[in-house]
Amino acid sequence: MRGATHAKWAACAAAVALVATACGGGGDSGGDSGAVLSSSWGDPQNPLEPANTNEVQGGKVLDMIFRSLKKYNPETGEAEDMLAEKIETSDSQNFTITVKDGWTFSNGEKVTAKSFVDAWNYGASLKNNQKNAYFFGYIEGYDKTHPEDGSKQTADTLSGLKVVDDKTFTVKLSQKFSTFPDTLGYPAYAPLPQAFFTDHAGWLSKPVGNGPYAIDSYAKGSQMSLRKWEEYPGDDAAENGGVDLKVYTDNNTAYTDLLAGNLDLVDDVPAAQLKNVKNDLGDRYLNTPAGIIQTLAFPFYDENWNKSGSDKVRTGLSRAINREQITETIFQKTRTPATDWTSPVLGEDGGFKEGLCGDACDYDPAAAKKLIQEGGGLPGGQVKITYNADTGSHKQWVDAVCNSINNALGNDKACVGNPVGTFADFRGQITDRKMSGPFRAGWQMDYPLIQNFLQPLYYTNASSNDGKWSNKEFDDLVDKANAESDTAKAVETFQQAEEVLRDNMGAIPLWYQNGSAGYSDRLSNVKLNPFSVPVYNEIKVS
Repeated sequence: MRGATHAKWAACAAAVALVATACGGGGDSGGDSGAVLSSSWGDPQNPLEPANTNEVQGGKVLDMIFRSLKKYNPETGEAEDMLAEKIETSDSQNFTITVKDGWTFSNGEKVTAKSFVDAWNYGASLKNNQKNAYFFGYIEGYDKTHPEDGSKQTADTLSGLKVVDDKTFTVKLSQKFSTFPDTLGYPAYAPLPQAFFTDHAGWLSKPVGNGPYAIDSYAKGSQMSLRKWEEYPGDDAAENGGVDLKVYTDNNTAYTDLLAGNLDLVDDVPAAQLKNVKNDLGDRYLNTPAGIIQTLAFPFYDENWNKSGSDKVRTGLSRAINREQITETIFQKTRTPATDWTSPVLGEDGGFKEGLCGDACDYDPAAAKKLIQEGGGLPGGQVKITYNADTGSHKQWVDAVCNSINNALGNDKACVGNPVGTFADFRGQITDRKMSGPFRAGWQMDYPLIQNFLQPLYYTNASSNDGKWSNKEFDDLVDKANAESDTAKAVETFQQAEEVLRDNMGAIPLWYQNGSAGYSDRLSNVKLNPFSVPVYNEIKVS
C-alpha cells in the first residue's frame, strides 16, 4: 500500500477543498426520480473517447457516463476507490490493481481488468492519436507505443501493463510516481467495452460507458440527451431521470432562457449578469471556489515568442494587466487575482504558494513598458489575444485585458481581441498550431494535486501543453518531484519547477475562478464540485 505520507498529501488538498467548496442550494425535496432536467452546454471538441477528451464540455459528459478506478469526492475532491477494490505498491513504481466485482457497462458487458488494460493500451498508441496519450507516459513501454521523436511506434501495447486474471492487473511505471493512484479518477483512465474496439464507428455515434447515465441521443449543435441507467451498480446512482444538455453559443442567451423557464440549469453565469444574479435567483445562485485558473498561453512554436528577449516581453505584458480592477469590475469579485500558477483550493500543504509569481504579476505600467522595450517590443507592434466567443464571457475580460495593456503602454492599438466563433473551432486552431499570439488557456484541475496544475500544461510535449513551451530544468524538477516519497519535499520541488515557469513566463496567470451556476425552482440539491462541474446525479427535480 502507499505510505501514509502519500495519502496525507491528497487528503490535505482535499481538506482545503472541503472548506472552500460550498454545498448546493435548494431544499432536499424528494424529487421525481424519473423527471429530466435541462442544462446549458457546448459541443465538445472531439468524439467522446475517454483518452481523447481534454476539455470541459466533453469532460462533463464523460463524468456522467463513465466510472473509473477512483472517483473524486464531489464535496472534497479527494480521490476515493470506485471500481478499485485495492491498489497496492511497495515501491511507488510497481502497482497491483484489483477491480471490484459486479460492475458492467450499460450494454451488459462485464467490466474486468482487461477492460482497463485494453483502454489504456488504446490511449497510449500513437496510431490512435489520442490527446490524452500523455497520461500513460509513465507506464513502462510508452516510448515504444508512442515515441516522441517522430519515429514509428514499435509496439502496440504497453509492456508495463499485464492482465493477471479477470479482476487483477499490474502496472509497472518507468520511474517512481508516488501519487499515481490518485490520478486514476481522470476520465482518460476509464475502462472501455469490447464494442469500442469491434465497432468503433458505432460506438462513437453512441458511446457506451459504465456510469450512472447512458447517452440516448446527440444532435451536434443542438442537444445531447442522457438518461438514467436503471441497472447502474454504483452507490451514486442518478436521483433524476436524466439530463438534456442544450448547446448554447452565447451564455447570455442561456441565462435569459433560465429566467424565462426554458432551461433548468446554467453552470456558467455570464459576467454581464453578475450584478443582477442575486436579485434574479436569490439562493438559487451558486458561487463557490473551484480548482480553476485562467491564463494566457503563448505559441512557442512561433519564433516571435521563442527568441532572445521574448521572456521580457511576456513578463512586461503580465505587468501591464490590472488584475485587481478587472476581477472587481468585470467579474464582481467572483475571480481572485492570481499570484501563482495553481489554485488556492490546494492549500499550502497541497502546493499553493501565494505570491510565488512575485512582482511579475504586479500591475506596474512603467515596468511593463520598460520590459517590453528591452525585449525588442511587441511582435509586429501588436498582440492579438485569441479566444472563443461562444461561452464564458471571454469577450468582456479579453477587452478589459487589452484596455489595460493599451493604457499601460500608451498605445490604443497595442492589444486587440481576436474572437473565434465556437469553442470547437477555437480548440481546433490551437491543435493545428495556428496561434500567432497569446490565447486563452484556462485550466480546470483533473485532480487536486499541484502536479496536475504544472505537468499536463508545461512539461515538454504534455497533453495540454498547447503553447508547446519546453524547458529541461522544469521537466527535470517535475520528474524529481514525482519520484519523491516525502510529501513536503515533493511539494517544495514542484514549487521550484513553478519558479522556473515564472522566470521564463511560460504563461501569464490571470485569476483564480469560482464556479458559478444558477438554476430553476424545479431543482433542488444542486451543487458544484471542486472542479466547478454540476453534480448532475445528485440533482433532484420536482
